[in-house]
Amino acid sequence: MRLTSPLSRRCLRDRAARADHGDRQHSTRRLTTWAGRFLLIVSLVIAVSILLTSAAQAEPVQVQALAKSINTVLDNLRNWVMGILAGLATLFLTVGGVRYIVAAGDPGEVEKAKSSFKSAGYGYGLATLAPLVVEIFKGIVGA
Repeated sequence: MRLTSPLSRRCLRDRAARADHGDRQHSTRRLTTWAGRFLLIVSLVIAVSILLTSAAQAEPVQVQALAKSINTVLDNLRNWVMGILAGLATLFLTVGGVRYIVAAGDPGEVEKAKSSFKSAGYGYGLATLAPLVVEIFKGIVGA
């Protein structure tokens, strides 16, 4: 004499399988939580040790002015501005070129690439005008 029907046995088996799957998910979640905590603690220990060792080796340094005149400072400023603008313009030119190649005829991407080319042109234009701006600023300052 059977106490359970085949249908109820199947339901019991499915319920046990779902419970087992839930236990696996719980143990996996618990494992990833512990792994995350472990990695966080290890990274904090490494960061603190780096900070402590670099602070222990630091020596006081006396800073001296290296520029002889305001003209030297303004010339250095001009060179820095030109370098930064040219570097950013080159980055925009590269991004625009990559977008244009990857666009594969998509009009939206082609327009974004053209916008990057325009930005690169503006950057190169400003980089070329930087010496003029510094000369105007020198005239205002009186250097």
